[in-house]
Amino acid sequence: MKITKVEPILVAVPYDHGAPKPMRHGVGAWDTQDILFVKVETDAGVTGWGEAFSNSSSPVTVPAIAKIVAPLAIGRDPRDIAGLMRDLTRRTQSIARSGPVAFALSGFDIALWDIAGKLAGQPLWKLLGGAPKESLEVYASLYRLTTPDYVAKVSGAAAARGYRRVKLHEHTVEAVAVARAAVGPGVELMADVNCHWDDPEDVVAFCRAAERHDLAWLEEPLFPVDRYDILARVRDRVNIPLAVGENLGNFQDARWLGRAADIVQPSVAKIGGVSGARETIGYLRGEGIRVVPHSPFTGPALIATIHLIAAMNEDVPCEHRFCDLEASPIGDCVLARNGRIAVPRGPGLGFEVDEAIVAKYRKDV
Repeated sequence: MKITKVEPILVAVPYDHGAPKPMRHGVGAWDTQDILFVKVETDAGVTGWGEAFSNSSSPVTVPAIAKIVAPLAIGRDPRDIAGLMRDLTRRTQSIARSGPVAFALSGFDIALWDIAGKLAGQPLWKLLGGAPKESLEVYASLYRLTTPDYVAKVSGAAAARGYRRVKLHEHTVEAVAVARAAVGPGVELMADVNCHWDDPEDVVAFCRAAERHDLAWLEEPLFPVDRYDILARVRDRVNIPLAVGENLGNFQDARWLGRAADIVQPSVAKIGGVSGARETIGYLRGEGIRVVPHSPFTGPALIATIHLIAAMNEDVPCEHRFCDLEASPIGDCVLARNGRIAVPRGPGLGFEVDEAIVAKYRKDV
């Protein structure tokens, strides 16, 4: 069995989240929810689907898939996931420890696991050693909002839909206070500030001021993200749990975290796909560190994360992007209902791709 084609497919789907569209963390307005599919075809007629981290990195990640990963992968046996990924990672070692080439490899690895599940006739969570479960709890991961009024409106809307956990992407105590008032005391509230502060004293001040609003965690407070020694000292001075990890580029990065965080959030679309995320999760749990994977996705990376969490066999909430898509290229499996999302039962990742929707929203970069 051989790989015959590896294709990047960027799909940009309009969405509504109840507020004006935010700016991306990189460049431009965030007016679509993007999914960067990695489609892997084989000579046996079995196709695997993965997803590489996209957002503003797509102009670099798309050619990384097409011009770096594809030439190295075509003609190889997709069933030897460990050997194939080890070889590709070694061949790209000078450019793929993190960033767009690592994203490309991550999406490719997810597709290989999809193929493996399809060949075995089993869902991915079962291949990974998980026990059957119907659904997982999800938390609503909000986009960045523009005013306190929108923070209140959208946070309240998430709670009204049944989410019992809500994550803001705001960096003011006022926003946290408004959200807490909107969701009430029974909903867990988190804040991701996307590396907003340079000065660790600003992190301490925020935590002390926000503590009365009962934040479950504060995510990525410092810039740059890997100031782990400084973050460990901040952690000793605050009561709000600290979370990091979505920007870990590979398993080895996790070993440098030390005491920097209470919660670590590896991202399947960045850290080497299912293989890298699985290894990282195993290491962190062995160190006694709480793991809550990063997954603000609406494509195969979300579904792969659901399978990974299902295989953890413990109570871990799955991040879920709070928005209404104009259409879903992989159907209703991305939808949350009353704060929960179904664990797929079909082979592999367990979804069917709607090629018509993919064609309609496909975007060139």
